[in-house]
Amino acid sequence: MTNSKSSDILLLIVFSIAVLAGPIILAPFGAGYPDLLQKFAIYGILAIGFNILFGLTGYLSFGHAAFLGVGSYAAVWSYKLLSMNILPAIIFAVVVSGLFALLIGFISLRRSGIYFSILTLAFAQMCYNLAYSVLTPITNGETGLQVTLEDARILDGASDGSLPVTNLFGMNMNSTTEMELAGMTLQFNVGFYVCAVVLIACFYLSMRIFRSPFGMMLRAVKSNQNRMNYTGLDTKPYTLAAFVISGMYAGLAGGLLAATDPLAGAERMQWTASGEIVLMTILGGAGTLLGPVLGAGLIKYFENIFSAFNKTELADIFSFLPGGLQDVMVSVSAAFVGEGWHLTLGVLFMLIVIFLPGGLMEGADKLLGAVTGRSKKTSGGGAGAAPQAAE
Repeated sequence: MTNSKSSDILLLIVFSIAVLAGPIILAPFGAGYPDLLQKFAIYGILAIGFNILFGLTGYLSFGHAAFLGVGSYAAVWSYKLLSMNILPAIIFAVVVSGLFALLIGFISLRRSGIYFSILTLAFAQMCYNLAYSVLTPITNGETGLQVTLEDARILDGASDGSLPVTNLFGMNMNSTTEMELAGMTLQFNVGFYVCAVVLIACFYLSMRIFRSPFGMMLRAVKSNQNRMNYTGLDTKPYTLAAFVISGMYAGLAGGLLAATDPLAGAERMQWTASGEIVLMTILGGAGTLLGPVLGAGLIKYFENIFSAFNKTELADIFSFLPGGLQDVMVSVSAAFVGEGWHLTLGVLFMLIVIFLPGGLMEGADKLLGAVTGRSKKTSGGGAGAAPQAAE
């Protein structure tokens, strides 16, 4: 027990250092700029929350993007009505998304397996379409909800005539300090560090859930829910609690998205966004602590870095090759970058599912085992194949 607690403390310390040093660690890979760093942290939070539901209970939700969108809308309304301070906005986003998750979960969890997944997908698509039509007075339809000069902001007082920016007790979220180091320009952004601190707190909370009796009960649900029901134990309160916690994580991520960019649109609620959350979790390693964060970071890196490559840059990369061979390599590579970055991600996902069904964390364990000469289970108690939906 003591060794397990010490290992968790060490993991949390290493994770915290890696996250806070993100601008330094990721700068050599072209990913050290504030916008992408913020996405790494925010979608890491989103994936951690989804992993509490999917990784522990085996319930696969295809509608989690709905809570992300609800959190974003709630946060922007807080900016419009109360203040540009992100703290009340984030609290409001978490509370509203939690209540929404309670409603959706209460209905959806009456079914399990594929029926649960389809129900969550249906609810998410309903929310997406409502945001574009019936709820236009609340969501502003296709244009999206955004901050304007005419907003009340009763806690901020009169406007100075310029569009306000989000802040945390006076610290502007878009404030960035630059520093030169080893020929690189490092950017330390207030918005990123706010998101980073929240990510560390969410990771710690997830760790506590994984190690708690509540987490053990969720694993039992995933293992054999029918057998637990036969013993007379009602599992619904546990699965509903996991669903609500997971939805609140998603709402928190949505609130942080609005904190870094005070705009909310219905596209965040689309089914493809929900699919991306599932992909992040499986790619990193469902049921593990670090896996979802790694999966989220990898997908956002592909989305923002690989998609930016064009044929001119590829030609520079392969400039050391003879002319004819250079043209061939540029033509072949162009299909996997730029607009074709999804193809690269798809190939990578296929290889991981085939050879590393436990995700990137299984690959890390195998590598560690090869180096140390022994086998080791994946941290977070969830190596092996991705969990199946609960029966």
